[in-house]
Amino acid sequence: MQIDQVIIDANIATMVASENDDYGIIENGAVLLSGDKIAWLGPMAEMPQVDLLSLPVYSAGGAWLTPGLVDCHTHIIFGGNRSQEFERRLQGESYESIAQQGGGIATTVRATRAAEPEELFIKAKQRLDALMREGVTTVETKSGYGLDLATEIKLLEVAALLQEHHPVHIESTFLGAHALPPEYKGDADGYIDLVCEQMLPAVAQQKLATAVDVFCENVGFNQAQTERVFKRAKELGFNVKLHAEQLSNMHGTALAARYQALSADHLEHLDEAGVKAMKDADMVAVLLPGAFYYLRETKYPPIELLQRYEVPIAIATDFNPGTSPLCSLQLMMNMACTLFRLTPGQSLLGVTRYAAKALGLNDRGQLAANMRADIALWDIEHPSQLSYEFGTAPLKKLWIQGELRNTNSLK
Repeated sequence: MQIDQVIIDANIATMVASENDDYGIIENGAVLLSGDKIAWLGPMAEMPQVDLLSLPVYSAGGAWLTPGLVDCHTHIIFGGNRSQEFERRLQGESYESIAQQGGGIATTVRATRAAEPEELFIKAKQRLDALMREGVTTVETKSGYGLDLATEIKLLEVAALLQEHHPVHIESTFLGAHALPPEYKGDADGYIDLVCEQMLPAVAQQKLATAVDVFCENVGFNQAQTERVFKRAKELGFNVKLHAEQLSNMHGTALAARYQALSADHLEHLDEAGVKAMKDADMVAVLLPGAFYYLRETKYPPIELLQRYEVPIAIATDFNPGTSPLCSLQLMMNMACTLFRLTPGQSLLGVTRYAAKALGLNDRGQLAANMRADIALWDIEHPSQLSYEFGTAPLKKLWIQGELRNTNSLK
């Protein structure tokens, strides 16, 4: 066994959960790294014999190791911001009124279409840096603020540049069916024609995304339109996922289950039939407490039903300019506990093991032999502290694919 690095004197939350332990705790443990993989981990007393004098050895000093965190639902690439609309809403204007005056998502679409790729890259990198400082090692990002072929491609090309020039792993999702662009007002079917006949083939040909998402909602696209996108996406070899049941019960989750979607996300209005469909299709429920908080929602996702049916629950930031401009996965962990009443262990599972599953990634999200060496070292007394407090910057070290990264340089 070729060993390149050793971490000793660590408490380890493997996130290989058992019936009585969400964290999969190993106390006084060690981890051996080989290249970009974990070669071995376990109690220090059982560590294989290696020549510690010839290797980089990091003593955790009793601090805690977890898998690198995974933010499985974001929209980090876009132009402009909507802070003035936020202020108007606080003064009593409704979202609908602002949208009717050309605001809302149309504001972001205009700014994104006008933005140069370099500008989009710089802003997105700043957001990615902020997530990395919190121990995030994998991020999904969606297109969806272009709503025309050229800009959707531009957004996905910026995501590819981020992947090339940033250590955090990027999973790109095509969300052309995010909203109806102004030039297709009153012609949603015509816009779906464009998505299916031009956008999806171009994205597939250039290999710019691994998954396709749709906003299935009464202010988005209906079931029939969503299914047309899913059919075409599957024909072209994409995974699919869905923004579903956020504002109403459109039964999009059950549709997504029929297409073996990776996840359905938001889910405030999900019913028991939809939960059962998720279980049968082995889907992940991605909860987005930031959007719930920011929109001051009162309808909670069906947490008890999801848990009763043993549907894995992931947590993500949903970072976006309109409904969740909150670029902190640790804040989402706290919100998942305080708003949705998850336990800290369930919250940490939601940003590690289950978040990776929501992206179809089975090589990360837990610490075990042969897993990708994405590892965070935290100055905490117990993993529950990651959900308990926010803003204290407890990250000490971060390995991404076995390489120790200097997160201090990002501050």
